[in-house]
Amino acid sequence: MPRHFTARDRFDPADPWYDCLDASREGLAFSRRFGFTMDAGSDLIPTGTAIWIRKLSSSPGLGAYRYRSSAPKAWEPIFGTAESTNALQWDGSMFHPGFIAPPGTGIYTATFEASLMDTTTGLAVPGADTGPFVFNWTDMPDGRPALSVAAKVVLAWPAAATNYVLEAADTLAESNWTPVTNAPVRLDGQPAMVLDPCQARKFYRMRLGP
Repeated sequence: MPRHFTARDRFDPADPWYDCLDASREGLAFSRRFGFTMDAGSDLIPTGTAIWIRKLSSSPGLGAYRYRSSAPKAWEPIFGTAESTNALQWDGSMFHPGFIAPPGTGIYTATFEASLMDTTTGLAVPGADTGPFVFNWTDMPDGRPALSVAAKVVLAWPAAATNYVLEAADTLAESNWTPVTNAPVRLDGQPAMVLDPCQARKFYRMRLGP
């Protein structure tokens, strides 16, 4: 499921798919590899019937949108995406849905069927369905480095305090304070230590070294 971007790797903010696909917004992986088409000259639809396409199942995280790049542009959720129905009536015109997934690496699949429906009764015409057919995608990373976000606690002290040792203890009354061995880093010109939240549930002090 490759990601396709326009010039400068961005979409026009006026495009209806901008929030979903632009790298500065959700940046979802997407594909228009699969589509639906038929020969209206030879594949005649009987009077009083219509074709319906229904999604039977799909991988978690996979979404689908009706995509139209010419005016009026469209990016409309279909096949159960964003609380839409899992089926739609198809007029036989070729269309390629936009399938989306979270960026990353993974395998996605969706199973569909197409049926001929009686427009008067709303019931399927016996023997007039395709049976299940499956679409498969491999979600491919686009080369951007992944960002990770983690909750951390930062302890910082003045840069002039060069002869001090950072120590920690579980209680203030504890007699045995132990040195913190995390390697210091520099943040805003000050030495600091970045601690995991579990380490923050301690008491800290600066002790003058020998």
